Amino acid sequence: MNFIFDIGNVLIDFKPRIFLKKLFAEQTTSNEISEKMLEIIFSSQEWVKLDQGLITHQEATDTFCLREPAYQSEIKLVMASLEEMLTPISETIELLPKIKSSGHSLYYLSNYHKKLSEYILEENDFFKLFEGGVFSCDINVNKPDPEIYRCLLERYNLSPKDCIFFDDIEENIVAAQKEGIKGVLFTDAECVKAYV
Repeated sequence: MNFIFDIGNVLIDFKPRIFLKKLFAEQTTSNEISEKMLEIIFSSQEWVKLDQGLITHQEATDTFCLREPAYQSEIKLVMASLEEMLTPISETIELLPKIKSSGHSLYYLSNYHKKLSEYILEENDFFKLFEGGVFSCDINVNKPDPEIYRCLLERYNLSPKDCIFFDDIEENIVAAQKEGIKGVLFTDAECVKAYV
């Protein structure tokens, strides 16, 4: 069986609100700034384009600053600190060697920025267990577009019926199932254990 994992909130934390509150904890208007950064950055079309690899990290930062000049310093701080948010989820990662030693193969399929994808591959040794994977930024297509699933299957010559996909977003699971891949909505590591 081929185990395919989304990354954000499955293998590595991606919780912008918690990250922002911690980043601006010493500010008297911490909540207000955090919510504004969520709106400016994480809810923007530029964030989607970053995942699609259509703009660079610097281009996105410049666009945010031009759009919201009153928040330039905060925007630059957030964009320079994104890596701090990307902490491994140990409960899931601990299962990877067991999956591998049971004779299964590991792949990733995730919407990710170029800069951040390079960072996580470099910083997390557990990716050495993976046969490979697809980042949205490398093919200019985000989940749940069917093309990203087909790209993974074709790149590694995988049969969809021999694949199981774990993702924390329902629409991504539905899209995978339409391509013939078994999809499991990820809530915690326990839902992976059921298939190991």
